[in-house]
Amino acid sequence: MVFSSLLFLFVFLPICLACYYAFPGRNLRNVILAAFSLIFYAWGEPIWVSLLLITAIVDYANGRFIDFNRGQPIAKIGLYCSLLVNLGLLATFKYSDFIVENVNLIGGFDFQKPGFLLPVGISFYTFQTVSYTLDVYRGEVRAQKSFLNFLLFVSSFHQLCAGPIVRYGHVAREIEEREFNAAQFSEGVTKFCKGLFKKVFFANVAGSIGTSFLEIQPEQMSHAGAWFGLLMYTLQIYFDFSGYSDMAIGLGRMFGFHYNENFNHPYAATSLTDFWRRWHISMGQFFRDYIYIPLGGNRNNSTRNIFIVWCLTGLWHGASWNFVVWGLYFGTLLYIEKQFLLKRLEVAPALLRHSYALFFILIGWAIFYFTDFHRLFQFLKVLFFVGEHDLIGYDVSATMTENIFWLAAALLLCLPVAPWIHASIERMLGKSSRQVLQLACSVIFLGVSVILLVGQSYNPFIYFRF
Repeated sequence: MVFSSLLFLFVFLPICLACYYAFPGRNLRNVILAAFSLIFYAWGEPIWVSLLLITAIVDYANGRFIDFNRGQPIAKIGLYCSLLVNLGLLATFKYSDFIVENVNLIGGFDFQKPGFLLPVGISFYTFQTVSYTLDVYRGEVRAQKSFLNFLLFVSSFHQLCAGPIVRYGHVAREIEEREFNAAQFSEGVTKFCKGLFKKVFFANVAGSIGTSFLEIQPEQMSHAGAWFGLLMYTLQIYFDFSGYSDMAIGLGRMFGFHYNENFNHPYAATSLTDFWRRWHISMGQFFRDYIYIPLGGNRNNSTRNIFIVWCLTGLWHGASWNFVVWGLYFGTLLYIEKQFLLKRLEVAPALLRHSYALFFILIGWAIFYFTDFHRLFQFLKVLFFVGEHDLIGYDVSATMTENIFWLAAALLLCLPVAPWIHASIERMLGKSSRQVLQLACSVIFLGVSVILLVGQSYNPFIYFRF
């Protein structure tokens, strides 16, 4: 089940909200929310809810063990046990086929791949539970004594499958103490509808167009078609993931949780360092706080640390070598910026800085998209005008003409103009007028999205496979 489905919008969410707010009391509401979260997760994959429960039980027990033995060497056993179980499960279900495939390739063996289906959201909830036990061990948070409350933290359907990656310390108080606030609920509805609109109106359309250009045979591509298809994928992955993050943040707010923003207009970046401060912020913070800094950060062998982090960042996205190359590609560029390029970019014209960042971001998404290196190299040859291909095919001209207003709106929304427009409207309108406008926008976003969902068969979510 995905947020951008009619089943979720008109069955699951209304019933969940009705049950949640029909009963007073934090404990009962936590039971209801945890139960609905498990139903949500088990809807498409009933068997893998057991894996989620095992993870919750193991890390709840390890957190209590670490807390009970705080300051003693034996507390490390709880930490090591948590890391072993969580990373072991992640390696088994996400990377076992990849490991066996490469062992066979290197050693000439013929081991059969396990063929496990990837449990939805395993990368996200593994990071959350690992960060919990690490924070308990460091003394940054106290262990949660109630298993129900801990299960709610692990399983909350708002951000279970796609983030943002939520740390226990950010929501510990709200798990224990939440009160209904009509204004916050209204803001949550608006945020959700905005994210739904981004997903359905922009991401789905961009994905449908992009696929039609990227999936054709390279010899049939035009140079402009390759760039246009890559641009569409660049828009798709942004609106897809940021839209889903907005929906998760909005849903959380409807139930009294406040999650941090996960995107901040990343395509407005003026460097790749700036881009990664704006893109999937919760993931970047996780790798910084739990891997880069413990390795030594900037103080001890920063070059090694950068490449370790970016190799792991690539692997986190998928069990394929193209993701490793993608991670090392950005790691190398970030290293170059760190060494000498950032200072030169600071004095360069703004347009040049934006163009530089977008160029390398686009190439990065090409590496990310093609899991087959042969297809990737063929595509890059077309992209960089190698070989005999049409410069501009009819399909590019026709598609751009048919979608010119949609494309203009999509590109405009990638720039940080929305906060400026929002602030300007707030200055001009009174409180009641703002509320009316907010309600009207929510209704329009929801209405348009539902109409499109009824007629669309193309409604993927890219990050589900991670």
